[in-house]
Amino acid sequence: MGININWVRGRFPALSDSTIYLDNPGGTQIVQDSLDRMNDYLVHCNANFHGAFATSRKSDEIIAETRSGVADFINAKRPEEIIFGPNMTTLTFNISRSIARTWKRGDKIVLTRLEHDANITPWVIAAQERGCSVIYVDFHPEDCTLNMEEMVAALDQQPVFVALGYASNAVGTINPVEKIISLAHQAGALVYIDAVQYAPHGPIDVQKTSPDFLVFSAYKFFGPHIGVLYGRYDLLDSLKAYKVRPASLYPPEKFETGTKNHEGIAGLLGVIQYLEQLGSTFNQEFDIPDVNKYTGRKLLLKKAMFTIRAYEYELSRSILDFLEEIPGVTLYGLNDVSRLEERVPTFGFALKDVHPRVVAQKLDEYEIFVWDGNYYALSVTERLGVEKDGGLIRIGPVHYNTIDEIARLKEALTEIGF
Repeated sequence: MGININWVRGRFPALSDSTIYLDNPGGTQIVQDSLDRMNDYLVHCNANFHGAFATSRKSDEIIAETRSGVADFINAKRPEEIIFGPNMTTLTFNISRSIARTWKRGDKIVLTRLEHDANITPWVIAAQERGCSVIYVDFHPEDCTLNMEEMVAALDQQPVFVALGYASNAVGTINPVEKIISLAHQAGALVYIDAVQYAPHGPIDVQKTSPDFLVFSAYKFFGPHIGVLYGRYDLLDSLKAYKVRPASLYPPEKFETGTKNHEGIAGLLGVIQYLEQLGSTFNQEFDIPDVNKYTGRKLLLKKAMFTIRAYEYELSRSILDFLEEIPGVTLYGLNDVSRLEERVPTFGFALKDVHPRVVAQKLDEYEIFVWDGNYYALSVTERLGVEKDGGLIRIGPVHYNTIDEIARLKEALTEIGF
């Protein structure tokens, strides 16, 4: 069977009032399991790590358990490939310094115009410092899909590095990451995947897609403000880390500079446990690729994410249907309901002659929360020519949102009379 929406919503304490949260691409509401884990940690286990006493040992255990859980979530080979940090942006800036040390003057790197700026600027700065050149791959403005001809041409130039988003945080496009990673590896490049916008919406298998690095943030999928970086162990082991001298020489701790956010790590474990329960409770049979290779918690987590994805297709259909009926709407991104597998339910649109901030402010009066602006996807709004007009309005449901909430959004936009 599919999602029991009442069961799901009952696990999120913020959903107890009439507020409609469609601001999820900027950060989801937190699941009770995560809150409970954080509270329990701070009350019963609050200590720094690697000490000889009980609360420190318990902190070590929780950190290790969370690494194992996250490794299962993305099907990493080993927990030591999981690095914790403040958020995707900070983790990317930190690791960029280590990765860029391997570049030589004259090397080329590839970026795309479809990225959050946290997957552009760190690499641009690193390239400037190392004397490397940047090749930009464009996207098609008419549907906001990546220009694969340009990507192939860029890879023909033998770059050493490619940074790519799994899904756009502005317009929802899911990139063909597995295909691009394979082509990039054939060209001799390492690949860094920003999975922040994809992680709440679909299954991730790093052994199948084979990125060299993949990064995401727990507060975008029902947890606290903490980031996660996956890296192939051999690469993490070989890269130089910028750290203090007493810190570990070995992954992952050699990249976790300073004291970690232990309560946030505990909260992330709560998210993993919630998703595990979701996969167990709603045991719908999905066409999970290579399903026989998953067992135990890995299988339950995959079932959870396929369940979420199937339910969110319904939300996406509802949004696409009503946006067609609102006068003056321009939707940026895929609008074909037969291509829902190529997007996440993140929708960027504009209303003719109305500033996006005005729309967000008016919807706030109806207790409907949406984002406006560029959401740090500056290259996207510049390329679409909407940055000068205030960017876009962004709505982004997740699996705790409902069809009724989408209907209320439509009613509010109609009543406001844009």
